[in-house]
Amino acid sequence: MKIAIIADDTKKELMCQFCTAYCGILCKHELAATGVTARYISDYTGLAVESLMSGEFGGEAQIASRISYGEVDLLIDFTGTRPGDLDDPNFTELLRLCSLYNVPVAINIGTAEALVIALDRGDLDWRLYINDGRSV
Repeated sequence: MKIAIIADDTKKELMCQFCTAYCGILCKHELAATGVTARYISDYTGLAVESLMSGEFGGEAQIASRISYGEVDLLIDFTGTRPGDLDDPNFTELLRLCSLYNVPVAINIGTAEALVIALDRGDLDWRLYINDGRSV
């Protein structure tokens, strides 16, 4: 499965801890993350992570495009908790696209843990069958 990862600057350490804890599961999948997040994850865990542009320079748009083309099976977005973070147009668009294309999305560690464990059990294998012929 292809997993896209985004982490707000205030959540990068938490994302690294999460990826360290679930390294054994994540290493079985293709990972892509926005620029700084990709570097942090790779440095902390040794996982192979495709580095996209930084979020502020188009990385979130790259992930949005990949969702639209069926190239993302799971989105983990540890979003900021400051007032207005959830109203950011890029974040709102990512959620809209995940809803439109049935991409499971986690915006906090609790949901991310549940989805990664489900991924490991095979509970998300349905993504392979509903992708309408698009790349999986």
